[in-house]
Amino acid sequence: MSSNELLAVIENMEKERGIDREFLIQMVEAALISASKKSAGPARNLRVEIDRKTLSIKTYTQVEVVEHVASKNNQISLADARRIKPDAQLGDFVETEIVAKDFGRIAAQTAKQAIIQRIRQAEKEIVVKEYKDRLGDIVSGSIIRVERGDVIIDLGRVEAIMPLRERVPTEEYQIGDRLRAYVLSVEDHVSGHHIVLSRSHPDFVKRLFALEISEIADKTVEIKGIAREAGYRTKIAVLSHDEKVDPVGACVGMKGMRVKNIVRELLGEKIDIVRWSPDIKTYATNALNPAKLNKVVVDAATAKITVIVDADQLSLAIGKRGQNARLTSKLLGWKIDIQKDKDDVSFDEKVAMAVEELTHLKGMEQSTAEKLVHAGFLTLEGIVEADISDLIETTGLDEATMGAIKEAAAAAVAKIAEQKPKTDE
Repeated sequence: MSSNELLAVIENMEKERGIDREFLIQMVEAALISASKKSAGPARNLRVEIDRKTLSIKTYTQVEVVEHVASKNNQISLADARRIKPDAQLGDFVETEIVAKDFGRIAAQTAKQAIIQRIRQAEKEIVVKEYKDRLGDIVSGSIIRVERGDVIIDLGRVEAIMPLRERVPTEEYQIGDRLRAYVLSVEDHVSGHHIVLSRSHPDFVKRLFALEISEIADKTVEIKGIAREAGYRTKIAVLSHDEKVDPVGACVGMKGMRVKNIVRELLGEKIDIVRWSPDIKTYATNALNPAKLNKVVVDAATAKITVIVDADQLSLAIGKRGQNARLTSKLLGWKIDIQKDKDDVSFDEKVAMAVEELTHLKGMEQSTAEKLVHAGFLTLEGIVEADISDLIETTGLDEATMGAIKEAAAAAVAKIAEQKPKTDE
């Protein structure tokens, strides 16, 4: 590669691609050293020097001063050495220039390939550095291939990867599809750096809200929490810093258009927008909306919230496969226990509950418990207080067996009494 050709390449890279001139020259020097070693043979301590203005190339190697030259690559006669260094002595090492034409065609090709490779690597590193400053942004690109579940996306100047763990399980990805994704990280890898994208991360939804809703972008409305099961449902809690602005209404938009745009980007994923509250009871009630709650009990010591609902609200509060309760727990950061109101039960349910309680007694069979309940003995206390002859008549059991069951009931009642907290009179 002549100095004129090299000058053209360097100037093009500097102007068109924004790569530093000195950095490029240093890369070329390193590439030429590699090429020189292949061409010049086992030469010692090669050094390539490129003039920073003209880009003329000179290559030097250290050779040993000897009386009789046996290897031109590594030795020089005393007379020739003293033309370079007048005070040279036998055994010294002097630096001599290798004429560029001695590189040969192979050396020139090797240098050119190495330069192109290094320039591409430098270009990639510059682009990757730009993406380090874009963490948390949303970018778009085209899918170019799928490798073992990882989706490779062309962002224009660089490729990015969306690992299997960052995909949405309900989405299908085809080569050629364009998609938007969240810049999650830039990771070191054996092959360089990986720009890692995600469509399943909760912050992808947060960023979509910030792009779509001006009140979030200008911080009038703040996202206080988010819980997501990618592809299925997201709960997002919002707070307004302006009393005139309804945070939920701002996110929903006129006729739901704002949130519809986000749902469309998420390919139909459901989004619940919840009004945040500093009061955990109110926050929990808002998060479980539209289910109607009868009672909310907060246990701060165990970070647990017990919610009591009517029977017809239980499935709504818990959600399909427990999703609503699970997302609410993630959003609040508290354990959620949703229970049916015991007072809101049918006669058949009360009978079943009574039978279930009695079957826990030692020696009590299911059929015996059913007989006792249908005869009016619904509780442990009822069995303890009943006359044993009545119990024997009802169940048909012998006196010893029934006596043992009655003793077990008395022990259970006593244990329950001990566990109840004592109150001051």
